[in-house]
Amino acid sequence: MSIKHPVTRAIERGFTLVEMLVVLLIMGLLIGLVSASAQPDDRALLRLEVDRLAQLMDLAATEAQLSGKAIAWTATGPAYRFWKLSEDLGWLPIVDDVLRARTLPPGMTIDGMRLENVRSPERMRVEFTPYGPAASFSVDMSLGNARYTLANSPIGEVRVLPQGGTGDEKFARR
Repeated sequence: MSIKHPVTRAIERGFTLVEMLVVLLIMGLLIGLVSASAQPDDRALLRLEVDRLAQLMDLAATEAQLSGKAIAWTATGPAYRFWKLSEDLGWLPIVDDVLRARTLPPGMTIDGMRLENVRSPERMRVEFTPYGPAASFSVDMSLGNARYTLANSPIGEVRVLPQGGTGDEKFARR
């Protein structure tokens, strides 16, 4: 049986301070890289919200046609909501549905709207009737330097135009 020296026993049991600092440094770098790649940039986040709004507006138009009741969309700055027309009570907010009121992420805004190519600065409202496609409209949204325009054609196609597009670019149909 051999007897080990006390200094040798201490070295075998633990890590040095330098080894611990190197491990912590490597872990910090990895966490930083993962968190930086996991957070989408402004353009990607805005595109996600514009796509969501395009799908919700398409759903509202379809719902109006199938239910036989008009549905409206209104927006104020960083929030929007859908309304359903009741024969008895007028316009009522939709609360228990996919078309519920929504607030945009911080910094994202609905900058303006054009209805039938006329800018509507004070009132952002679109009505989807059960008797045909909605009037043609476009909604401008922004986050930081990123800008997108959501546009509805006279035949009811909802499209997303990049960077506040004019319609000359290729459309991304939604």
